[in-house]
Amino acid sequence: MGDEPHEYGFDTLQIHAGARPDPATGARQTPIYQTTAYVFKDVDHAASLFNLQEVGFIYSRLTNPTVAVLAERIAALETGEGAVCCSSGHAAQIMALFPLMGPGRNIVAATRLYGGTVTQFSQTIKRFGWSCKFVDFDDHGAVKDAIDEDTRAVFCESIANPGGSITDLDAIGKIADEAGIPMIVDNTSATPYLCRPIEHGATLVVHSTTKYLTGNGTVTGGAIVDSGEFDWSASDRFPSLSQPEPAYHGLKFHETFGHLAFTFHSIAVGLRDLGMTMNPQGAHYTLLGIETLSLRMDRHVENAIKVAKWLETHPAVNAVTYAGLESSPYASVAKRICPRGAGALFTIELKGGYDACVKLVDSLELFSLVANLGDARSLVIHSASTTHRQLTAEQQEAAGAAPNVVRLSIGIEDPDDLIADLDQALAKAASV
Repeated sequence: MGDEPHEYGFDTLQIHAGARPDPATGARQTPIYQTTAYVFKDVDHAASLFNLQEVGFIYSRLTNPTVAVLAERIAALETGEGAVCCSSGHAAQIMALFPLMGPGRNIVAATRLYGGTVTQFSQTIKRFGWSCKFVDFDDHGAVKDAIDEDTRAVFCESIANPGGSITDLDAIGKIADEAGIPMIVDNTSATPYLCRPIEHGATLVVHSTTKYLTGNGTVTGGAIVDSGEFDWSASDRFPSLSQPEPAYHGLKFHETFGHLAFTFHSIAVGLRDLGMTMNPQGAHYTLLGIETLSLRMDRHVENAIKVAKWLETHPAVNAVTYAGLESSPYASVAKRICPRGAGALFTIELKGGYDACVKLVDSLELFSLVANLGDARSLVIHSASTTHRQLTAEQQEAAGAAPNVVRLSIGIEDPDDLIADLDQALAKAASV
């Protein structure tokens, strides 16, 4: 019994996972390895690294010691086998799909997604010969029916942006598993503190580390976490991972690297050829942010509940979409998928429509009008005219970003101050 390895708790992992004192100096904090390249011991050492026969550092487009610590820490928090960090959340989405897709292949994605993701999936990926079918993920039958022989993944957000609805990952994961395809979950709005998608059947988890993981609005970044549990060789659907790779003399990634096949492919092929690299200074800022992730998320949730309950009773507000409210249709699934809280992102629908939304946003003082979320500061945006502007009216409605809706990202300030700010701004909005 005493020989069993001790399993560290979340609060410990968010500080220690992946990090060791610097061997050269003994520095306790992970240094910023601001370097492009790394000196090889000799020609044979260099050759073994390039042949993937030995793990090590070659060039910072591929791997960097600071970034590697961040990847290991995020993987540990998400209970994954491995992770790869990259330049942004959008980069993470493309890198997650890259080894899975090919011309003529499609994904099935939720309608309730960040507007930029809807545009990326409905427009940009067409240039690769890929396509996307958008489905209401509350309709599990429709999700199942949308999957065909060319579908290579289902994609959703654990807590959807902007409305804060909760995806029933257990149900969607079962559908994906029965179809023999991976479920990819964007866990940006929840973070692994509130939700661990791998425990609900996710194969891959993607993050915009720009948001809650960093938590201070200083850098952009992304991450892809591999559960290590998907059998890439069970069918011929994923040749990039199961079949010989010409660039590495016929090496088969799944056969060679097993549970880490996706992770190694994303570094050795994805970062090598797509070049969506995270810079080491950005990784350093995110490591600092993650050290207080659980503390911040508890406060985010506490504040969001208090503000949402107050907004629900305000005469100028027609609806509040926060899943942490007992009145929410997602209240029960939220308790199962996000047991520590439903996050701090939601929308409010104003009775005064578009003009009232504009007046509210322009009248707020503590809330910052920015195209971001997950900051320690409270943020606000009118999604229909900004983040979801490129979508059709129907797409905006389906995404929860109609013209009469404002998105709030509740920060960690004093909640009474946030309520006071909303109160004075809503009074002005009601007069429009």
